[in-house]
Amino acid sequence: MTSNDCPEHQLTRAEVDFFVENGYLGPYAAMSPGEMAEVRRQIETDVLTTDGPNPRSRAQSRHMDQPAVYDLATHPAIIDRIAGILGPDLVIWATNFWLKQPGGAEIPWHQDINFWPLEPPVNASAWISIDEATVENSCVQIIPGSHRHSLPHTHAEDDMAFGEMADPAAFDASGAVNMELQPGEFFIFSERTLHRSSKNTSDKRRLGMSVRVTLPIVHIFQDSAPLHAGHTAILAKGVDVMGFNRYAGRP
Repeated sequence: MTSNDCPEHQLTRAEVDFFVENGYLGPYAAMSPGEMAEVRRQIETDVLTTDGPNPRSRAQSRHMDQPAVYDLATHPAIIDRIAGILGPDLVIWATNFWLKQPGGAEIPWHQDINFWPLEPPVNASAWISIDEATVENSCVQIIPGSHRHSLPHTHAEDDMAFGEMADPAAFDASGAVNMELQPGEFFIFSERTLHRSSKNTSDKRRLGMSVRVTLPIVHIFQDSAPLHAGHTAILAKGVDVMGFNRYAGRP
């Protein structure tokens, strides 16, 4: 899919400057809560209960086998805005669902690039809310400006969802922002923006999807963890004159 720029999706200079300064943008709406309700039903039926192309996780890489996931990941409201940051040629290299049931564990403060198979490490992510995401059910938190430094990571606490976390001595979390979202809303953030989500202490599930976007100049190590042998990306916008990576069309 190649999106065509829509004027309402084009970033202003002030928005670009805000992203450069703070490492995130949003929230924006890709669709209404009512529209997302239909997508949610498809995800619950066709994704969360079925095996996908990644043998490690049903939550990963479902753009490869599910049209609804492919269409959500390539939504012009998302891709055209990321083009305002990264330029006209864009590759979606990963999608991942983040399901946190009541009682679900904390995801610690971290920078995504610490975990990723990209060289050079260039990425902008969109986090799309499938359910309503609130402070009570563990919305994502971010630290504005934290993307300006690459931070050391250390072993996470045993009750956390990740094995590694950003070294608590290396940053100040006092300015953290809660990214509360309605279904169908999303925000964009850098590969180095510190973010986390707390334990879900509510009685409500929280489901979101991340879309990872990079450039054709970036080598995606597509046969390595957390990807898998045969992994394919999406040429979401523009052209790829480099030929480094594997692509597939809409399933």
